[in-house]
Amino acid sequence: MTEEKTLLIIDDEQSIRDALKQLFEIEGYSVQCFSSAAPALKKLSRQFSGVVLCDINMPEINGIQFLEQVMQFDSELPVVFLTGFADVEVAVKAIQKGAYDFFEKPVSEPLLDCIERALDKRRLVMENRELKAQVKKKSAPGVRILGETKQMQQMLHLLDAVIDTPADVLIEGETGTGKELVARYLHDHSERSNHNFVAINCGAIPEELIESELFGAKSGAFTGAKESREGKFSFAQGGTVFLDEIEAMSAALQVKLLRVLEERSVTPVGSNTAIALDIRVVAATKVDLQTLVAQGKFRSDLFYRLNLVKVMIPSLRSRKADIPLLYKHFSSIAATRFHKPMQPVSPELEAQLLAQDWPGNVRELRNHAERHILLGGAMTTSNMQSNLSDETLSLAEKVSYYEQSLIEEALAQSQGSIKDAMNLLKVPRKTLYDKMSKYGLNRTMFTNDDG
Repeated sequence: MTEEKTLLIIDDEQSIRDALKQLFEIEGYSVQCFSSAAPALKKLSRQFSGVVLCDINMPEINGIQFLEQVMQFDSELPVVFLTGFADVEVAVKAIQKGAYDFFEKPVSEPLLDCIERALDKRRLVMENRELKAQVKKKSAPGVRILGETKQMQQMLHLLDAVIDTPADVLIEGETGTGKELVARYLHDHSERSNHNFVAINCGAIPEELIESELFGAKSGAFTGAKESREGKFSFAQGGTVFLDEIEAMSAALQVKLLRVLEERSVTPVGSNTAIALDIRVVAATKVDLQTLVAQGKFRSDLFYRLNLVKVMIPSLRSRKADIPLLYKHFSSIAATRFHKPMQPVSPELEAQLLAQDWPGNVRELRNHAERHILLGGAMTTSNMQSNLSDETLSLAEKVSYYEQSLIEEALAQSQGSIKDAMNLLKVPRKTLYDKMSKYGLNRTMFTNDDG
């Protein structure tokens, strides 16, 4: 399949436009025609991948004025002039101001060759811009998303396409696939990166508090509201609000969220004054919201409002070719964090990693990589062989294994601190000790002491 050849033609004479359109369509171009410059300018941007063929002598905005406006937003967009009046002075002026070339009517063979060359140049410019943008993203501070499989590249292409648009985004993915990571990528690499990223778990905030958490509350608005409170939405002004587990939001709150999204303003509880918002909302869910809509458990109008841009995060089992890359990345981070040497990934271990289905997705893989660094390759491999066989594990065993992984991760992150691990897991001290005893875990296994 060949790349589309796009040509935009501007000429105030209908007969000229029709003749040029017919000629270039025969040559395989996709042609758009305009009788004046003003509407054509609205169609052009730095993302336009074609060439402009423009008359010079036109009413209102002439060709030179049109060129000056084009050069203001894209000095590399090829504009070829066509005129019925041979005027060397005008031709020189056009070239000096950035025109690609200049031809006298009637159309001749050299014009066709010129348009083809201009199109090749435009393609090269667009490719170079894309490469520079990719290099900038990889070298710039902020969240990185790793993945070389087709599914991940398609997802990254979609993210980059909408990253600086005002559109809200809906992220769908299984538990552990990295929904917050994707939301942070959208924020960190966008024009909103200098403002707040506010993450809210809709399923973790008590129902009676979530409205004031999101929208804010005036002093005395309800029992216990001793002073005014700024809501998460207004705190994120200029930035991004991430609503995780959006499916857990009550029907009543869904109505209020829909109003916020449509009006781009929020009214704190107990107040009559709306606060104008400049935010992007990124919502995430681990379930199919459309199914919940069909079951009457989620508002259809809110779903369609959020579903303008949907990002589907592939499960780890559907992109197994990315596992070695991710594992080495997580191992490197863990080695630095825990002051431990890098553990080599043997061919045997890599084969075992690729053989698993990873129900906990990337989060589970990261936990395993951290244990690989903390406890040594042999222990990790043995643990994998005895506990991760999908054919032998019952549901209860899978739940226990995943619980053990989360506890090990919390202990690793807290470097063996029981208090910090309790806070991370949000469990009482006795519960944590009981679980550690059940799984044969000791805090000293997770300290930074290499001896």
